[in-house]
Amino acid sequence: SNMSLMTPPDNVSDDDATEQDAVVSLDEDGNVEEENAQYSGIAAFIQSQYRRSKDRRLADEDRWLMGYRNYRGIYGPEVQFTDSEKSKAFVKITKTKVLAAYAQITDVLFAGSKFPLGIEPRKQPAGVAGAVSYDPNEITEEKVQETAGVAYKPPRSVMRPELERLGVYENTLKPVEGELTEGQGKTPSAITFEPAKKAAMLMERTMHDQLSESEAWKHLRSVAFEACLFGTGILKGPFAYDKEYANWDDEGNYSPEYKTIPKVEYVSIWDFYPDADARNMSECEYTVQRHRLNRSQMRALKRRPHFRDESIELAIDYGTNYVRQYWEDSLDESGLVDSIDRYEVLEYWGILDAELAEEADIDLPPEFEDRDEVQVNAWVCNGQIIRLVINPFTPTRIPYSAVPYELNPYSFFGIGVAENMEDTQLLMNGFMRMAVDNGALSGNLIVEVDETNLVPGQDMSIYPGKVFRRQQGAPGQSIFGTKFPNVSNELLMMFDKARQLADESTGIPSYAHGIGGVMGVGRTASGMSMLMGAAAQNIKTVVRNIDDYLLRPLGKALYAFNMQFNFNEDYAKGDLDVFARGTESLMRNEIRSQRLLQFMQMSANPAMAPFIKYDYILREMAASLDLDEDKILNDPREAMLQAKMMQEIAQMMPQQPQAAPQGGVPSVNDPTGSGGGNIGPGNAPEPGAPGFTGEGGGDNGGQQPSI
Repeated sequence: SNMSLMTPPDNVSDDDATEQDAVVSLDEDGNVEEENAQYSGIAAFIQSQYRRSKDRRLADEDRWLMGYRNYRGIYGPEVQFTDSEKSKAFVKITKTKVLAAYAQITDVLFAGSKFPLGIEPRKQPAGVAGAVSYDPNEITEEKVQETAGVAYKPPRSVMRPELERLGVYENTLKPVEGELTEGQGKTPSAITFEPAKKAAMLMERTMHDQLSESEAWKHLRSVAFEACLFGTGILKGPFAYDKEYANWDDEGNYSPEYKTIPKVEYVSIWDFYPDADARNMSECEYTVQRHRLNRSQMRALKRRPHFRDESIELAIDYGTNYVRQYWEDSLDESGLVDSIDRYEVLEYWGILDAELAEEADIDLPPEFEDRDEVQVNAWVCNGQIIRLVINPFTPTRIPYSAVPYELNPYSFFGIGVAENMEDTQLLMNGFMRMAVDNGALSGNLIVEVDETNLVPGQDMSIYPGKVFRRQQGAPGQSIFGTKFPNVSNELLMMFDKARQLADESTGIPSYAHGIGGVMGVGRTASGMSMLMGAAAQNIKTVVRNIDDYLLRPLGKALYAFNMQFNFNEDYAKGDLDVFARGTESLMRNEIRSQRLLQFMQMSANPAMAPFIKYDYILREMAASLDLDEDKILNDPREAMLQAKMMQEIAQMMPQQPQAAPQGGVPSVNDPTGSGGGNIGPGNAPEPGAPGFTGEGGGDNGGQQPSI
């Protein structure tokens, strides 16, 4: 058959394959041109899906172009200036608002020391205990026998049934002597272990390391910027990627090391064509990503698994086929050239009907024969299928996430800042141009000349000291100056009103990004705090969209990736769930630490102490201060060991002498210093009193009185 089950070789650097998975791919066998002609139905199907998405996206492209021009300060072709308009000024308030929204989002998402993505156990984890505890000081029958002189210890080979639900602590608690009980410890000396929480912490740390290794921060910032500007940001991944680490051997030769990590990347919204009838990614049957590659990049695809080498060379021999879209001229401003020396490659993720596979004489593996459709990944260039594989992810997913800035429930693409203030930007530009033209007109003198009384042929230029010669006529003025009225102040007032409307339409007040002049309640610190809190309401909605449509899907995909390709039994027993913490990060930045401190003050009452989990409060306070709680805090078991060590050290330290009481000082006869009446600091002992030595000095002239 033309479809075979292939296992990628070691050290692959592919988007979606590692050595653990088996990928069904299309082999090259025989005459490649005849095979590709046979598979032309699949290529035509992908092209038709691409054209459907492209046609449906036209209205959205107009919105994006308008937003991009307003951001760059460029007038579109639809703006026509009259002959009397001299000024063509463009006031780029849209750029200020977009960058303000982008700065707020990045400050919320990336201000902390941790990536805003967390793993937590479920409230009632299945297959693993939420918490187990044992008390080393618990009085058991065995301990009673030991006290009575019977040397008895339970054999360590005896396994308790609780070990089946201990997860990551299974090996740790095997040698523990004592009864394990499920739940939190009930006594002060009890030690509590949380297997589900420990597995969640290990998986979260693994995911954070992977995101840092792949530099996911850069790609997420690009996604956030396009979400603010155009209304939608696209993130692709995670994919398996072999990262190169610099290394030199003992002889000084460069021998890099490679490590397979999951990688995410930003995809421009202009190159992303989703299902034409879908309203969100969960409804998408397919997506198409448009690539622009040169010859070197095309040939570099041969080094990636499951790309068909001869088909790639055939597509290159057919010549470049990249055609510039109409919107590309506005984006890169490189001219009006229709075609460039590049290849257009379409990357398709979605369903493929079984009928098309049968028409192309593609024999699917037995596990796919009874299905009406299969999920595939196909690359097409110049009508040639240069790659065709069955979707390798388990569970099957399309590896794209689309996050809206402002949700549009009836469209796939969201609404951005630039679109929200399109009309107000138009008004501000109009009023500013009118004010500039009026200022230029009113700043110059309009001259009227009566030539009937002047000598013909005179120069009509005006300058200081100019002399006009009259020839005849009744006495009177022949040159008149007219000043045009200046209405710039009224026009600038209209401009300020339009700018205020821009604040209202975007939900980003001017004072939120550094512009002063706030009057009224904003003149006080508490009033400004109230205004800033109200201004943050809009950004909270955006961060919630990022949580729901970007971070949580990314976390689930990354968790599934690790379970599929980097399987760890401890994680499998953790019963874990993914949580996005963008909104929590915003909360932490504002008042979370203050609330924790208030709660600590409230719980200072000793009667409340048994009800408080201080270890949790300490972890949350450390996190609110952007500190790594795993490095500075002990878990309950380590805390008990630390407390015991401190207690033993305190017992080993020598006792320090106590300070003398207020009433006296220690002496030979009275070492406690309790006697002596008025003996104390600043008081000399009297003769006959305890502590008197009889040594004279001072006014006594060194005489030694007798006792």
